[in-house]
Amino acid sequence: MAVTPAPAPARANDFTSLGLPEAFLGALRKQGITEPLPIQAMSIPDALAGRDVAGRAPTGSGKTLAFGLPMVARLTKGRSHRPSGLVLAPTRELAAQIATAMAPLAKLRGLHVAAFYGGVGYHPQIKALQRGCDIVVACPGRLEDLAASGHVNLSDVSFVVVDEADRMADMGFLPAVRRILDATRRDRQTLLFSATLDGDVDVLIRHYQNDPVRHEVTSNDDDLSRMEHRFMDVAHDQRVATSASIITETGSTVIFVRTKHGADRLAKQLGKSGVSAVAIHGDRSQAQRERALRQFQAGSAQAMVATDVAARGIHVDDVACVIHFDLPADPKDYVHRSGRTARAGADGLVVALVTPETRKAAAALRHSLGLTSSTGNLSAEVAAGRTIAAAPAPRPPARRGSTSNGPGGRRRRSHAPRGRDRA
Repeated sequence: MAVTPAPAPARANDFTSLGLPEAFLGALRKQGITEPLPIQAMSIPDALAGRDVAGRAPTGSGKTLAFGLPMVARLTKGRSHRPSGLVLAPTRELAAQIATAMAPLAKLRGLHVAAFYGGVGYHPQIKALQRGCDIVVACPGRLEDLAASGHVNLSDVSFVVVDEADRMADMGFLPAVRRILDATRRDRQTLLFSATLDGDVDVLIRHYQNDPVRHEVTSNDDDLSRMEHRFMDVAHDQRVATSASIITETGSTVIFVRTKHGADRLAKQLGKSGVSAVAIHGDRSQAQRERALRQFQAGSAQAMVATDVAARGIHVDDVACVIHFDLPADPKDYVHRSGRTARAGADGLVVALVTPETRKAAAALRHSLGLTSSTGNLSAEVAAGRTIAAAPAPRPPARRGSTSNGPGGRRRRSHAPRGRDRA
């Protein structure tokens, strides 16, 4: 598809110009939300008009309101075991967050929202479907289980959202997503949001959307220049002590490790070093994951130790630092991990711990990402009481907004501000 450079579309400066019901505007004002973020300003009018939308938007860009507002505005009530709206999300945490954000809006129209995911018992979810759930927010695996047992019928679903489709692809969920979409109404309205719109995601767009309008915002997570990066030499057996020192100096920190066992072990080791830490990974029950997240958000835990998969979909503001305790497998994971900090216009520090065994891999990672930070001895800096700082990565050249018309629908691009993800 050819893309012709053009000025970025004018951004609506308030929600009143987007065609939303007045009741929604009042609810947003009560939350202090008056100005739409770019993906919201671009997507909401088209979705309210009944168009399919394919949005390229990162975590933290305001996607939930971008699809939640038009979904609630357009839906009619469902029936027992037969919802009328469906949102698919890749992780339990994201599904729960979406349902929580949409519930107050749905209540304005007498609609009920509930989240469905694994790691918890079936009975409460079955009861919710029996009572009548108009909007189902679900992870694909649990939804298919409920459908196979006859507890949910998707044939009345007229409005579908696929959120974080690229994460669905990474986690192997796209076959389940396709089966679920095949079970919904053929004339449904379908909105899809993803950090990328190519590869497997593009196949989903071509097969399951009808002439979608394409909207794009520049990924904040992809902009590594928003944060400072340090690749620091450290002996393998000093990584725990070094991490504890960094957390003590910088504050709220997310630490990434490769394995579930490694997450549990590191959280305990940090605790013995005087740093309160919680672990979050796939083997933890949903109650344990939610409790850990609450403790970290409230500040009672200084650090959250996470695996890559478990951290997807978790949005926590005011994270001061990200530590790559274990180096990521590829540059994309480094970008996603690092995007947990430097949100909402705040500063952020990213530290990768480089052992003698991983020095070559670290150099290749820095080169592939264009990071200029040189390797140094962070332990010595911390011990000497010096401030942890580094030159940021060079800022990439700004891309001009673009628009195009073609088989995949018209495209618009804008740059997202350093604002808080409003739902």
